[in-house]
Order: sequence, then C-alpha cells, then structure tokens
Amino acid sequence: MSKPSLARGTRDFGPEIMVKRTFIFDQIKKVYQKYGFLPLETPAIENLSVLMGKYGDEGDQLLFKILNSGDFAGGLTQDDLEKGSKEMLKKVSEKGLKYDLTVPFARYVVMNRHQLAMPFKRFQIQPVWRADRPQKGRYREFYQCDADVVGTESLICEAEIVTMLHEIFENLGVSEFVIKINNRKILSGITEIIGAKGKEVDLCVAIDKLDKIGKEKVEEELLQRGFNEENISKLQTLFSLPISQTEMFTTLKNWLQKSEIGILGVQELEEIWILVDKMQLMNPKIAFDPSLARGLSYYTGAIFEVKALNVSIGSISGGGRYDNLTGTFGMPGLSGVGISLGVDRIYDVMEELGIFPEQLQLSSTKVMVTNFGEETLAKSLETVAVLRQKGINSEIFPEDAKIKKQFEYADKKKIPFVVILGTDEIVKEIYLVKNMKTGEQKALTLNQLIESLNV
Repeated sequence: MSKPSLARGTRDFGPEIMVKRTFIFDQIKKVYQKYGFLPLETPAIENLSVLMGKYGDEGDQLLFKILNSGDFAGGLTQDDLEKGSKEMLKKVSEKGLKYDLTVPFARYVVMNRHQLAMPFKRFQIQPVWRADRPQKGRYREFYQCDADVVGTESLICEAEIVTMLHEIFENLGVSEFVIKINNRKILSGITEIIGAKGKEVDLCVAIDKLDKIGKEKVEEELLQRGFNEENISKLQTLFSLPISQTEMFTTLKNWLQKSEIGILGVQELEEIWILVDKMQLMNPKIAFDPSLARGLSYYTGAIFEVKALNVSIGSISGGGRYDNLTGTFGMPGLSGVGISLGVDRIYDVMEELGIFPEQLQLSSTKVMVTNFGEETLAKSLETVAVLRQKGINSEIFPEDAKIKKQFEYADKKKIPFVVILGTDEIVKEIYLVKNMKTGEQKALTLNQLIESLNV
C-alpha cells in the first residue's frame, strides 16, 4: 500500500483556507467587473505550438509538457536521440499545461476576432502551471487573476490598471505596497546608448535580478551574456539615477536623448503619471523602477510589478503592454495591456500580516436542525425544508445521535446556530435555538426563528 503524498509545489486547500481564498477571488472579481472587464476561461491544456517561444528560453524550460497518448516513444530512432532533447520533444509531446493566462488569451482573441467588440476587456481567474523549483511563495501550480485590454494603444488603460490595483489591495486590507513601473522602450533605448543594440532580452534578464543579487553580480552576468567592459561602463548611469521622480525622468531624457525609442518610453511613463493624477487617485503608491524588466519577452511598453512592503514575500502582481503578441498567431498589430495577480502570494501576504476579516465564516451553514430518530425526524425535515425555502443555509444532522455529538459536529464546523427539536418542543410547537458561540438558548415560534436567522 502506497503512502499518500502531494506532488512537490502543489497544495491541498481545506475549507478554512478556501474561505479566505474565496474572499480574495471575490474582491478581485468585484473590482475587475467595476472597470468593465468580462469573464473568460481557456483550457488547462494548450498545444505546445501556442505556448513555445512566447516566454523566452527560460520560460520555455519551465513549461510542463504532456507526453503523447499511447506508446509516445515508439517512433523514436537513434537519430532522434542524438539530435537532443529539443528535437526529441517534437516527437513525444504536442501539448503542455498553460504557463500563464495571457498567451492563451491572445490565441482566443485571434480565433474569435470577428465576434469580439474592440477594444476587448476580459478578466480570467484560473490555475497555471510552471515546472519551477518550489520554495516559499513559489509554487508549481497556482492561480492567476488576470485583466487585459486588447485592441487599443491608449495609455488610459495603463492608468486604469494603476487605479484598479490600488482599489483591489485596499479592499483586501493590504495598505503597504508599491506599484513599480518601467517601460521596455526605455530598456531598448539603453541598449542603443551603451552600444549593445539587439541585446534587449539579455539586458532585461540580467537587470531584472538587480534587487536580488546586486550590481556586481548583474555586471558579471552581463559579461557572461556577451556584453563588454565598455557597454557596462556606459551602463553606470542606470545604477546611479536620482531618487526624485522628476529628476530621474530628466536624467533619463538627457542620457537617452540620442535614442528615439528610449525617449518615447520616458514620454509614455510621464503620460501615465499625468493620467493617474487626472483620475483623482489619492496618494498614488507608484514608483519608476529602471531595473524592472520582467522576464517575459512579449512585453513592448509599460511594465508593472506590485510588491507588498514589510513582508517576506516578493512580487504579488505583474504585467505590462504587449504590442504584437497576437502577431505570432497571424494577427499582427493588435496592441494590448494587462495585469496578473498571484492569489497564492497575496494569501501568504495576508496571512503574514494577519489581516483577513474576522467575520469570515468557515461554514456556509447558518443553522443545523437536530435529529433524534423516527419520532422527531418528520418535523426536523419539515423545518430544514422551510428554512431553505426562506433562503437560509440549513442542514440536518444525518444520524439519530446523542445531543452532545450533534453539538460537537456543529461546533467543529462552526455552524452558529442549532435548532433543537425534541418531542417536548414538537408538542409545545416551539423551536429551541442555541447560539453556539454564547451558549444562550431561546424558545421561538417558526416565524420568530426565520426572522432571527435572516438578520
């Protein structure tokens, strides 16, 4: 007999955890809908032709590949084995688990473009899978809560993402956070200025780790990625930008003045700041972070990352502008921008801060009706049926058992009220209601019972 175990990087969610997770989902969904986003779901499994090449080399390695059905290795030859794992993969696997929600969303848009009203705003709350090394705050299976707009280049969308994130985290009670913003055009401009044009991806992957491994280690990685000493010398301005937002933008404009794309990136960020101000967001928690790159290769404009402060968990949200993600599916030139919230990390942050509302109920049942066997069963069943008809979440204890056992069940399940219906109560036509928190008992009529439970 095998001992039951979980796959590494995955977790079970019992009722107590699910109540809290549902609270997070509900708060996010409520704000997404307030901003005009429509719901969407896509399959857990996608063709590898859809997924591969959208996340960079590192992302492709983290895709969970699904072996073909049947004798998946039956057609392999010695020549296939000698060509290496990448070539062999084409023969044994055609599908994979989705890595994120954005690429499947882009596929959906292309396949349904004639039915969609553009710009198209959608939100999506589903699990994704990554073959990553499990650690605190990083899982192989986790939920994402995405909101994207495609079919417009308007920077109003970026500004709305900023205001939407503020509302979501404030509704969740996460008051200490910062939304870091950068622009991929600025990073492209930097590669031009330092004489390394075309190496944007390598620069992004390296400087994305700046806050984790420090400046010296980033410079070492850049050398390993083919940058020379002169490139790195010209890059020093990036590591010594002023703290003041205004001075930082001014310094960037001076540094990138010979790069048209770099200047455009700075101007786009300045416009986002202006639009956020016009949206009357009080005390915006936004900061320009020139080291923010985000590893996904499809971003082309603004990029976002949200970090909760004073906790051990890192990023809890991220996203950005992508100008041609649908182009890989034969529909070029369709710009989009989106944000993704990591529910599992948000949950860990809220647990660490102890900010889940106290009134969250473990049980959805509001009242349990007792069961003392054949003499009382008909009345108990009638009572629970009437309560349900009145919209009150109710259940009956399924077995004829001593009252102590029934109270223990209700207490363990955190059911707030128990209706005790013994032969005496039935004869007197009363309903004895026990408050499981205070221990207080009241004798009520049926109408009084319904009225008290509907409060």
